[in-house]
Amino acid sequence: MHEDFDRCYRAVQSKDARFDGWFVTAVSTTRIYCRPSCPARSPLARNVAFYPTAAAAQHAGFRACKRCRPDASPGSPEWDVRQDLVARAMRLIADGIVDREGVAGLAIRLGYSARQVERHLMAVVGAGPLALARANRAQTARLLIETTSMTFSEVAFAAGFSSIRQFNDTARSVLAGTPSELRARAVGQRARASAIRPRTSGGLDFRLPFRKPFVPGSLFGHLAATAVPGCEEVRDGAYRRTLRLPNGDGIVALRPREGHVACRLVLHDLRDIPTAIARCRRLLDLDADPEAITDVLGADTALAGPVAEAPGRRIPRTVDGAEMALRVVLGQQVSIGAARTHAARLAERYGSMIDDPAGGLDRVFPSPGSLLELDPEALAVPKARREAFIALATALAEGSIELGAGADQERARQQLAGLDGIGSWTLGVIAMRALGDPDAFPATDAGVVKGAAVLGLPTRPAALVAHSRRWQPWRSYAAQYLWGTQDHPVNQWPAKEPRCA
Repeated sequence: MHEDFDRCYRAVQSKDARFDGWFVTAVSTTRIYCRPSCPARSPLARNVAFYPTAAAAQHAGFRACKRCRPDASPGSPEWDVRQDLVARAMRLIADGIVDREGVAGLAIRLGYSARQVERHLMAVVGAGPLALARANRAQTARLLIETTSMTFSEVAFAAGFSSIRQFNDTARSVLAGTPSELRARAVGQRARASAIRPRTSGGLDFRLPFRKPFVPGSLFGHLAATAVPGCEEVRDGAYRRTLRLPNGDGIVALRPREGHVACRLVLHDLRDIPTAIARCRRLLDLDADPEAITDVLGADTALAGPVAEAPGRRIPRTVDGAEMALRVVLGQQVSIGAARTHAARLAERYGSMIDDPAGGLDRVFPSPGSLLELDPEALAVPKARREAFIALATALAEGSIELGAGADQERARQQLAGLDGIGSWTLGVIAMRALGDPDAFPATDAGVVKGAAVLGLPTRPAALVAHSRRWQPWRSYAAQYLWGTQDHPVNQWPAKEPRCA
């Protein structure tokens, strides 16, 4: 979009927040870049250039606006819709792969040379992997400086900087101030004082922004209804779950608020903060573009009513693609309650323990590797499903199937389809929730079929799939609206009291 100057400039003139995250506006006279909705006076067109990312603007020598904080806007929805090399790279960089494994590690995971990855990223987003990772570190550092009382050395370590000097240089060049100045400015701005939280034993608090409109009911309701006891729970109006992260385990509590999602993290290792935030955003589908989805789905008369009634539904995704895929297989042809029971038994026996003084969580869902020692008789499911589960766990543990943030979705679907016991329903749900495919459509799902009947749509799978093509590329969101037609726990939030531990 950043290449369409007229469209971008109109968005800037209208202060349209829907375009935040799609591009940034760089002003040559001030050497500052802003988000499209910046409340400052619009710059003259002759002084403006548009960049696809904050990292690209920083790479070109511009500093972030102190007023609108463009580096803190929601991420571009483009990286979920696109499935090419650049989109996969962007998702992996957000997940922290460059900080952990370097550019070489990123290239290996993508199956390309480091030079090819650099070339493609420069051509599409205007910055290489190191610059993009640096922008992510800078944003994490700003969050920690402004919202915690952590020492600056702790901030530098947690944000992924290799030295205090590198941290200070980045703060001055990217954030336009020293860490001390940034913290003093944040504390001194009374309008934002309520956002400042000290570091406590209860964890670190963050605000996760999203594009409006946003409907939390079906999103959080689905997560609550399918929560695995011991690994997930609803407590005090928050959805809480355990996390397996690169440097240790953690616990997150997520609570919908007006204009943001409140996120509290308790982590074993603070270096996992950027990864945990990225995975929570992915879980809640916070980078979606609800306007584009509404335009397509609302054009179908059958969906127009539900879409107009609740614009902004999101897809309940996952923090761990492998975990979700295994849970989907366990849940084949059984109720949500039975699926939760099977998963809870598995977690209790094979999951790693975690301490949760603030609630009732005690297990991290088992990794595929830990399930290689699984006793098949421990799974109280039919033989065919048990064999499918073991085959999937083995493939995930060996790395022959990849379902992480940078997965090649088409390849993953083909590999999954090659396993016995993985049918169209399983493929559709894994694509939707584990791979984050916005156009997956489980046409044989009981909830989807019931919703189709309510709205007068075809209920036979072939006919429903044919009708669904008019919803492309947003069929996963159409499934959310079909599920939303029913009185079911997945659509209820706050969750009913019995679901609280």
